[in-house]
This record gives sequence, C-alpha cells and structure tokens, in this order.
Amino acid sequence: MLQKSFRKTLLTLFSAAVALGAVLAFVGIIQFRGNALKEPCELYVSRNADYRMLTDSLLPHLRHKLAFRLYAKRLQLSENFKPGHYALQPKMNVIEVVRTLKLGLQTPVRVTMNNVRTMPQLAGKLAGQIDADSVELLRTLTAPETAARVGFDSLTLFSMFLPDTYELWWTTTPDELVDRMKREYDRFWSGARDEKRNRSGLSRLEVMTLASIVYEETRQTDEMARVAGVYINRLRKGMPLQADPTIKYAMQDFKLRRILHKHLKTPSPYNTYINKGLPPSPICMPGKNAIEGVLDFERHDYLFFCARPTFDGHHNFARTYAEHKRNARAYAAELNRRKIR
Repeated sequence: MLQKSFRKTLLTLFSAAVALGAVLAFVGIIQFRGNALKEPCELYVSRNADYRMLTDSLLPHLRHKLAFRLYAKRLQLSENFKPGHYALQPKMNVIEVVRTLKLGLQTPVRVTMNNVRTMPQLAGKLAGQIDADSVELLRTLTAPETAARVGFDSLTLFSMFLPDTYELWWTTTPDELVDRMKREYDRFWSGARDEKRNRSGLSRLEVMTLASIVYEETRQTDEMARVAGVYINRLRKGMPLQADPTIKYAMQDFKLRRILHKHLKTPSPYNTYINKGLPPSPICMPGKNAIEGVLDFERHDYLFFCARPTFDGHHNFARTYAEHKRNARAYAAELNRRKIR
C-alpha cells in the first residue's frame, strides 16, 4: 500500500515537473522567439557610445528584458556591438535584435543638404544627420588635403556638393562623406550635362558659380534660364555682372534686404560690381533647377533685369540701361513705400 502511494506521489511530482518544464519552455520560447519590441524603434548608436548607453536607449522599448540580457551575455554583445542606425521592428525577436547589433546590420539614414551658403553652414546642416559633429565635419571640409584628394582646392570644394537627399550609413565619416559626394558629382556631370556645358564654354566650376547667383536672384524655375542668359551676355561683352547677391556674400550679411550704393564698394573678390567675371566660387549651394537653367540658358539680348514692384518673385528684363533705370526706379519707389530699408 505504501509502495503504491509512493509511486503515485512520484508520478504526481513527475507530472508537475513536466508541466513546469513545459511552462518554462513556453515562457522561454515567448521570451526568446516572441515579438521583442513594443513598437517600432529607431536606435542611434554612436561611435563614442558604451554598452551602458546602448542598453539605456534600447531596454525601455523591449518586452523581454531578461531574455535580451541573457542572450546578449552569451554573444558577448557588450564587447562586440557595432555603432550605427538601427530601425528595429516589433516582429523582431530578442535573438534577431542582439544579432543585428552584433553584426552591425544598419538601416541607412536619409541625409539632406540644401539651402546653405558656406562650409560652416553645410557642416551645421550635416551634423546630427550622421554620427559626426559640426566641428569634426568643418575640420575635414576645410582641410586642403581633403579638397586635393578629390581634385579641388579649399575654395572650390563647396561647388562639389549638390543639393539632394542621399541614403548614407549613419556611421559615415566626414572623409567618407566627401568621397561619396565626389561620386555623386561625377555621376551628375556625366553625359548630357557635360555636353551642354561644353557648348556654353563654361567650366563645371563656372556653371556652379553662375547657378548659385541665379538661384539667389530668383526662385522662379521658369525664369532661371532667362536670368542666366543675362549674365552670360554680360560675361561675353566683358561687362561686370553687378549681381546684388554677391554683395550680400561679400559682406557675409545674408539678412540684408536692400542693397545700397555704400554696399557696392565692399572690397572683396566676390563683389561683382567692382570685379569683372565670375566670383572665385559659388555664393550658395544652388538648386538643381538653377544648374539646369544655366546649362539651358536662354539666348536673348537682355543685359539687365530688376525685381518687379509687384513683389511676385519675377523680374522685368531690359535691353538698354535707360529702360533698366525706369524699372529700377519703380522698384525702389515700392521699397520706399513699404519702408524696406
């Protein structure tokens, strides 16, 4: 009787152990194989981050923290994680999350560069879009050896950067960024654009410089080729360009709303009132529409243009100085009426 009771107890204990094991196995499967994240998570792991910084950023998003710690320890993640941008999805399990970080299976970031006028502004715009600060970026972008490596000098390197949104790794270094932009630049100028450029007689640098002036003069795409044609006419006649945006660049005062006669005397190689020809480099990063406007410049006999007093973003064009003066007086009168100084 006792033996039968003992066997029954053993059977009960065994069943309980099996049940417990099944529960633990089920929990383990859920912990390691179930959805690890509560919601989509974008994780940015800096090159300067330590493992504590990584886990502080990641753990609040995880459902199964213990499983993560156990599997991360097994794979020695603390010693082997890779910096980068990771777009983690709820369908991923703990094993996939840990392996993603260990192997560095990054998701590219979209890096936008546009609407800048100087290298410091460009460095500031790029900072934070990749894992580099503005000081590190500016140091690289202004280094003579950087420019020489890609066939430019410190002054003209700015003309290599084309406005667009690019897919890059977040861990892209400043030097790698420059190399990538050189490839984009070469790709942009291949084929038809270089053929058009050759017909215009302008170098790539000259196209970019003139496009930067056109872009600062008008944001109306339908007018850019005509404005470019005015400047090309003046260049061919040996006339100074007399482009007001170059005065703002020469003064480094981009908030200046009205160019006065005193401003026209600013000593600078970028002052196109006192220097003939194009400035030494672009005065901004021109939009691609402005670059195309220069390549497809309109052939006409206009030598002057002035903003319309209607302030609609367009310009009145003139063939003679007398006609231009009338247009300029009308615009100046409207500036005065609006008390724009």
